[in-house]
Amino acid sequence: MKWFAGAVLLLVFALVFKLGLLAYAMYALLGVMLVSRFLARTWSEHLDAKRECNRLTANVGEDVAVVITVEHRGRLPVAWLLVEDLLPRHALIYSPPSLQVMGRRLQLAMFTRGGRKTMFYQLRCHRRGYYQIGPLVIETGDVFGLHRRYHVATEPHFLLVYPEVRPLEGFDIASRRPIGEVRMSYRLFEDPTRVAGVRRYEAGDPMNRINWRATARTGVLHSKVYEPSTVAGATILLDFHRSSFAERHEPMRSELAVTAAASLANAVYLMGQQTGLVTNGRDAADRIRTEGWDFDIRTRGAAQQAAGMREASDRLRPLVVDTRRGEDQLMRILEVLARVELTDGLDFSQLVIETASRLPRDATVVAILTEVSEETAVALGNLRRRGFAVTALVNVYEDRDYAEAAGKLIAERIEVRHLRDDAAVTEICRSHAVR
Repeated sequence: MKWFAGAVLLLVFALVFKLGLLAYAMYALLGVMLVSRFLARTWSEHLDAKRECNRLTANVGEDVAVVITVEHRGRLPVAWLLVEDLLPRHALIYSPPSLQVMGRRLQLAMFTRGGRKTMFYQLRCHRRGYYQIGPLVIETGDVFGLHRRYHVATEPHFLLVYPEVRPLEGFDIASRRPIGEVRMSYRLFEDPTRVAGVRRYEAGDPMNRINWRATARTGVLHSKVYEPSTVAGATILLDFHRSSFAERHEPMRSELAVTAAASLANAVYLMGQQTGLVTNGRDAADRIRTEGWDFDIRTRGAAQQAAGMREASDRLRPLVVDTRRGEDQLMRILEVLARVELTDGLDFSQLVIETASRLPRDATVVAILTEVSEETAVALGNLRRRGFAVTALVNVYEDRDYAEAAGKLIAERIEVRHLRDDAAVTEICRSHAVR
């Protein structure tokens, strides 16, 4: 509009002062601008595009193929067209990137009448996550660069990459306890299906406990002794508060925490025991439902913002997968772990207070922590004093940092393990597994 206004003012000036050459030039300029505007608008309105992905769920290390087809339905040829399939910035900034692009997701092309172009690229998944592929943005304009038309051609797809699951070495599938020996103080109830022996009858023993064979053989009343039921399964408490993860250690530490949680949940599931997950992270799918992706996109920068994410979150509701058995329980946990993102909502001590009433007492509470504050140690200590079996995995590399964190937890009589690196994930249960 500024160009139009300037040209009109110069044309009026030329007509008032009878400057014929300048007036002719302004007529020509206005004509070129009107034609350019018409062409840019016509080209933009007659372009169709679609995106196809061969899969929308993948595992770490797998490739996802993306095919983009752009078709021109207009009668006039298109001088130039810039096509770009946007990806979120956080998926591309690390080395290696979370999504490695193989091929071209940005292309400059010309179209004849009824022309059709196909773009193909692949995404190699290096890290778990919930990634927005797209939107596909198209930009065109006249050959002089006076007018440009820009619009979103397709809605985005969403790719779910599951976290890596590693087998835990030394982990006995027949174990009655997923992470450490069962102390008698945690044997909550007697199991009437498991007879451990007999003893002399004591006043108050119910009749259904009397062992009639032993009574007949000895002539003295004897009662059955049942084995106590053990604490079976695990509820994983994953601290995913942004302040717990130093920027210089990202994304390695947060991904290691998720890998450890997924591997432990898988091992407990294979044992046929109950498992669950509680975390103070935010769900990427919930973020997209809340914030949406359809911004008022009028510039390329706005479109790139639409493909990104907010850095802050005021989410205060924890993510909870209730502890239970079932064939689909592991998949629910893996899906949540795939989508979980760092947040600045509830810290870990607040998470424990918020969800303590939903934690079953017959499952071990396994806390995966990167930073251990006094409040965190006290919160876990309070769980232990309420009768929960509590174990903590401290996700730090340096022995000095581990010793400092472990000291606070040991003071609360919490069992502590060192989650140093990737190798530690597979070794974490070796020395404590029941064989």
